[in-house]
Amino acid sequence: MKRSLAALDGSRLDGQRVLVRVDFNVPLKDGVVGDDTRIRASLPTIEFLRGKGARVILLSHLGRPKGGPDPGLSLKPVGRRLEQLLGAPVRFVEHPETEEAVTLTRRLPRGGVALAENTRFYPGEEKNDAELAKRFAALGDLYVDDAFGSAHRAHASTEAVAHLLKPAVAGFLLEKELRYLGEALDNPRRPFIAILGGAKVSGKIELIDHLLPRVDRILIGGAMACTFFRAMGLEVGRSLVEDDRLEVARRLIEQGGDRLILPSGCVIAPDLREAVTSMAVPRHRIPVSFAVYDIDPNTAREYGSLIRESATVLWNGPMGVFETPPFDAGTRSIAMAMAEATERGTVTIVGGGDSAAAVTGMGMADRMTHVSTGGGAALEFLEGKELPGVAALDDA
Repeated sequence: MKRSLAALDGSRLDGQRVLVRVDFNVPLKDGVVGDDTRIRASLPTIEFLRGKGARVILLSHLGRPKGGPDPGLSLKPVGRRLEQLLGAPVRFVEHPETEEAVTLTRRLPRGGVALAENTRFYPGEEKNDAELAKRFAALGDLYVDDAFGSAHRAHASTEAVAHLLKPAVAGFLLEKELRYLGEALDNPRRPFIAILGGAKVSGKIELIDHLLPRVDRILIGGAMACTFFRAMGLEVGRSLVEDDRLEVARRLIEQGGDRLILPSGCVIAPDLREAVTSMAVPRHRIPVSFAVYDIDPNTAREYGSLIRESATVLWNGPMGVFETPPFDAGTRSIAMAMAEATERGTVTIVGGGDSAAAVTGMGMADRMTHVSTGGGAALEFLEGKELPGVAALDDA
C-alpha cells in the first residue's frame, strides 16, 4: 500500500506548493481538446488541494514530440479546457525548467493552479534524467502522483522526482485505480471472470498467465481468438493469426481447461469495410476466403449470461473491430451486459485502452463500477508487474 493524499494532514497544505503529476495526454484537434475524460478524472485531486489553500502546479506529457518542442503538442489548449472545468484561471508555465518558473509558483495565490508545458519537450524526461527531475522538484514542496496512465514509465516527472520531493503520495485517481485493480487481482468477489480481447495473443500472454490462477473463467474475443482456433486445428480463412504463437496458444488451452472459454461462433466478411455484407458462422465453418471481425450473437449471449452471473468482471480488449460497424455489435453487447450486471451489484472494471474507449464512445462509462484511465499501465499492473511511478511513492 502507498501513502495517499487523504492521509496527509490537510491543515498543513495551506500555502504549500504541491507538484501534481497528472495525465493530460488527451486528443487535440485544431487546438481543441477532443475528449476531456482524463482532465475530468484529475479534478477531485486538484479541487481538494485548492480547497486546502495549496498552490497547485501540474505536470503532464502530451503525445510523442520528436527532437524537442512541437507547437502542435503544447499543453496550452489543455490549460484552457481545465480553466473552463475549474471555473478558475490556470497560469501556464512555458519553461518549467527555469528559475522564473520557480518564482511564478511561489507567487501563485492560495488555491491557485498552474500548468507546466509538455514534459516531453525535454529530452531528459523519458531518460528519467536526475537533473531535469531536480528542476521539476524545485516547483513544489511536496509531490502527488495522480497519473495512473503514466505510472508504468520510469520518467523524470513520474519516478525520479518522487525520490526528491517528499512526501510523495498517491492522488485520489491513482489511489482509486490501485484499489479497484488490486482488489480484482487479490481479493475479488466471486464468481470472478475476465474478458480479454484485442488483436494479438502476444500482447496478452502474460496477462492470461497471471489471471488464470485467479479467475473462475476467462472469456476470449477479438482477433486473438483466431490464433487459438488455428491452434485447435480449425480453418480461420484470411483472419489475423500469429503463427509464431500457436504453441503458446496450445499451452494456454491445455492449462486453462474449462476456465478458458473461446467464441462458439464469429461474424465474418470478405474484407473490412463499413456496412460490408457479413454473416455469422460457427467457429468450425469459417470459409477460406473470409476473415473474422467479431464474435457472433450466440457467443455474445453466452458471454452475457456469464457476466450477469458473476460478482466481479474485468474487461480488457474489444470483441471485434468496434470502430467499423457492423463489427461493433459484439463489443457493444459485452458493454450492455456489464452495465446490467453493475445495476445488480456486480463489480465491473474496464481495464483501460480500447475497451475503455469503446464504453466511453458508447456512452456507457458511467454505468461501470470503474473505467481505468490507463491502457499500458493497467495491462502491466494486471500482469503483476511493478509500476515505477507507484513504487517510487511513500509507503503507507
